[in-house]
Amino acid sequence: MRQEVITSDITVVGGGLAGVGAAVAAARLGRTVSLIQNRPVLGGNSSSEVRVWVCGATAHGTNRYARETGIMGEMFVENQNRNIDGNPYIWDMIVLETVRAEPNIRLFLNTDVHEVEAEGDADSRVIRSVTGWMMGSERRIRFESSMFLDCTGDGLVGFLAGAKYHVGREARHEYNEDWAPPFADDITLGSTMFFYTKDAGHPVKFTQPSFAKDISKTTIPLNRVIRSGDNGCAYWWIEWGGELDTVHDNEQIRDELWAVIYGIWDYIKNSGNFDADNMALEWVGSIPGKREYRRFIGDYVLNQNDIVAQREFEDGVAFGGWSIDLHPPQGMYSTESGSKHLHADGVYHVPFRSLYSVNVNNLIMAGRDISASHVAFGTTRVMATCAVIGEAAGTGAALCAEKGVSPRELYRNHLRELQQTLLRQDASIIGFRNEDSADLARSAKSTASSTLMQLAVEKPAESYRLASDIGLLLPVDPELTGIDLLVDAEENTTLELELWDTGRGENYVPHTIQTIASTSVTKGAGQWVRLLLHWKPDTPQNAFLIVKVNERIVLHLSDEPQFGVLAFEKGPQPVVSPDLGEQQPDQPVVQWNMRPFVRKPICFRLLSPTQAFTPDKVIDGYHRPYAGPHLWSSVFLREDTPEWLELSWSTPVNICTIHLTFNDDVNEDLINLHHHRTSFETIPELVKDYRVQIYMNGEWISVAEGRNNRKRKVVHTLGRSVTSNRLRIVVEATNGCPRAEIVEIRVYE
Repeated sequence: MRQEVITSDITVVGGGLAGVGAAVAAARLGRTVSLIQNRPVLGGNSSSEVRVWVCGATAHGTNRYARETGIMGEMFVENQNRNIDGNPYIWDMIVLETVRAEPNIRLFLNTDVHEVEAEGDADSRVIRSVTGWMMGSERRIRFESSMFLDCTGDGLVGFLAGAKYHVGREARHEYNEDWAPPFADDITLGSTMFFYTKDAGHPVKFTQPSFAKDISKTTIPLNRVIRSGDNGCAYWWIEWGGELDTVHDNEQIRDELWAVIYGIWDYIKNSGNFDADNMALEWVGSIPGKREYRRFIGDYVLNQNDIVAQREFEDGVAFGGWSIDLHPPQGMYSTESGSKHLHADGVYHVPFRSLYSVNVNNLIMAGRDISASHVAFGTTRVMATCAVIGEAAGTGAALCAEKGVSPRELYRNHLRELQQTLLRQDASIIGFRNEDSADLARSAKSTASSTLMQLAVEKPAESYRLASDIGLLLPVDPELTGIDLLVDAEENTTLELELWDTGRGENYVPHTIQTIASTSVTKGAGQWVRLLLHWKPDTPQNAFLIVKVNERIVLHLSDEPQFGVLAFEKGPQPVVSPDLGEQQPDQPVVQWNMRPFVRKPICFRLLSPTQAFTPDKVIDGYHRPYAGPHLWSSVFLREDTPEWLELSWSTPVNICTIHLTFNDDVNEDLINLHHHRTSFETIPELVKDYRVQIYMNGEWISVAEGRNNRKRKVVHTLGRSVTSNRLRIVVEATNGCPRAEIVEIRVYE
């Protein structure tokens, strides 16, 4: 047996997506990191061992412009390019490559941490080391650092260090949460295992094992959906153990999940109720995917009211958007629905104070063990949100290690630097703008070869009857004076339109009505109908236009998407479980559904020109949509005529590093596994081929270039600093978009 001591700036325990995000973020900021994972693969519940698909703020298209950026975003986009069909082993590879690309990370797989050395009294403790056993290698390794991150999910490191924590559900009165039970208890969400099947092309028999459960004698067939041919994600409801201890009873929970999985498969194969003769069982999970255990107490406990109200925190460092998603304690045996959901009107914010321990001075948390109530945990627990929280936690840990301060001191004295660092790294933080004094681009003047000024979608591809209210979201910058809509009218009628604001920059639902308009429409097809209305908000923002239901009118949809423009169909009033009472707010993000119109805007023409896509948007401080698109767009990009965006300074500056952020359409819902399939490998809006040019000695000199680019964020560091007062990005091709689009440019000495 080998005894070892590993010293690094930061030790991250837990190699799920939270731990990966934390480790990579800290390493990219120059800190040395030990990343410890007790399994042979990274990814946690998303790995090939468990195969839970990665959910996040998009909530599968419920929230708009909400897909994560930063490290999680990089993995989403890369996986889409290399793994469009969602092979779980290729996903493992992408996560592993993301970690191995960082020279500052030392990765320790198959290493189970079970000892923690900590000192101090109950209210002020410090971790000195953690010790783990590397299975199969007979290596006992002690890890020493100034900062420790508990990304274990179960919260083992913090528990052994004496960190304050909570297990179970808080009472309703503790945080005034109406989704909390009247009295506190130790009930948690249960654990899940999946199975995969395939059509073998010939008859395949199945003989059930002796431990399989006869599910026909349970409530499962009555209350859950069972279909031949379904796989993995469709069986998220195979959940159990919420009334047990999901850690200490893990073996019992696994055995029960196995018994039910094999029982379900026997029911599908041998009950005679399914066409399953040729179906074969391909894979069955062996590790329960845990949902909940310890949640540490931080300086702030995120709660239901923060989520629903989308509370803005001065120390916001990440965002989420999945619904508050709670499951019945009995899991798959419950006669209730397998889950109940409560949505905010858009994404919500996560404060840094919920990411560090209230009493262990060098402990930061990321993942499902952060400081949140059980109800708030119902949304923060999903993996893409865990990953972006991990990036924020790792960034905070890196700054703490660099400055020799505690996380609480970082919050009190260096909060702005933390947030600005996250923005520079393209992390998932929203509503904050670039204020980096070192960024030379902020003082530049921006110009472009062309700018999209007339906002219109004019090429029809399919018709859509106006059988319900239809929403059209578009930027108003600086004003909207009217709109033309392409319609067919089966008879003479009246077309009515309402203009609403969205209330908040991060929201994309109607909030307050501003004005209305109507016009007479004569019978006929393919006519552009004009509605005059005027709105000039105090600051540029989005308008939500509601085209009122009229079944005598048919609208036209285009297959040419326009970034910044979304279409919606209004569905029925959202239904919240009746046992929750009638006090729940409406859920407009569910009412206004954009799924029928993904990349299919309504055909329209704005009467007034727009400033929403001008070159100055690349240096306005925002790196993702917020009350508008916040990017530059050219008019049309032609093969023989590249488009360019230029920054110029009144006096020469020293240019060494250029940060480019391209548009990867954060409205597009990507996935790592097989929940759904997005048809294209590379986001069409991403710039494909480009050159970086600097004006020197009377001519433009190319100093860097990108070819076959499929990344959102690219950093070019020149071999030496170059002095000039002009910089250009020349876009030669995109991955399918007919316009050149750039979100942000940063320039550093």
